[in-house]
Amino acid sequence: MSKPRIAISIGDFNGIGPEIILKTLSAADLGKSTPVIMSPKKVIDHALASLGDIPVHFAKDISDVSDEIINVLPVENNEVELSPGVQSIESGKVAMQSIEKCIDLCVSGETQAMVTAPISKESVNLAGYKIPGHTEFLASQTQTDEVLMMLVSGNLRVALVTTHIPVSDVSKAITSEAMQTKLEILINTLKHDFGIEHPKIAVFGLNPHAGDGGVIGKEEIDTIDPVIKSMQESHKDITLNGPFPADGFFGQKMHQKHDAILAMYHDQGLAPFKLLSFGKGVNFTAGLPIIRTSPDHGTAFDIAGKGIANPSSFKEAYELAVELANKRTLEN
Repeated sequence: MSKPRIAISIGDFNGIGPEIILKTLSAADLGKSTPVIMSPKKVIDHALASLGDIPVHFAKDISDVSDEIINVLPVENNEVELSPGVQSIESGKVAMQSIEKCIDLCVSGETQAMVTAPISKESVNLAGYKIPGHTEFLASQTQTDEVLMMLVSGNLRVALVTTHIPVSDVSKAITSEAMQTKLEILINTLKHDFGIEHPKIAVFGLNPHAGDGGVIGKEEIDTIDPVIKSMQESHKDITLNGPFPADGFFGQKMHQKHDAILAMYHDQGLAPFKLLSFGKGVNFTAGLPIIRTSPDHGTAFDIAGKGIANPSSFKEAYELAVELANKRTLEN
């Protein structure tokens, strides 16, 4: 295959997913990739009515997919009621059906990567899917024990030890085993997906001032620092620095001196990342047997259906998926 096929999940159709997908693909160079959206036809027709004349091919199945055009494959539920800005059982069900179809196509090799549009966790849970988020569902569906949530914007890469858990549970989840596993995945993806032969990684502390020598918490002394030293000893071709106090790290531009950062919990890493990425961040799930990227924002129900959604982050997610798919094809 001369160019990758990229499977795209529609997300919550009452959010901005359909709009940012079509805005992105209408401006994409379809000579370099073939997009395949999993969506009810009615959802795409509704989005096209407000976005203008965008050529789309409604394929019967994967064998009917065409190059040089935006392709749409049907999901089970093609008769839907659209209510922009409203969370519903139906939109949650279609979102998950779309994701499942993308996963199946990537696992089978029919598509070489997948990009997921934003879902509403409340809608998918209303639809009967008891999941905390995309990342955990992708791991379960691909029988992957451990994955790593990683945000990417150019050379800025922020990975997380813990993801979608309450802050009250973070400390006990920061174990030596968890940190070692996440670092192994991070090292592997930096080398093989991003082509960095000798990665330099910064590791954050958990507590304010990285514990201040144990005065404000002992996780750094008991767990984080010993793991850094152990991993540095066992991986002579990488550089591991830390644990760094998280508050001053970005202000001192230390991120510019590292290929990636390992943060301890969700907001510790994502708050500064989203500030620095200017709406162009990409969520990449490392450790999966397939390639998955997504924009770093949510469904934006408040502006759904108004035609004003910014597709920048989805555009970056799509382009990264194409780039990584091409790299893996060359490696194989």
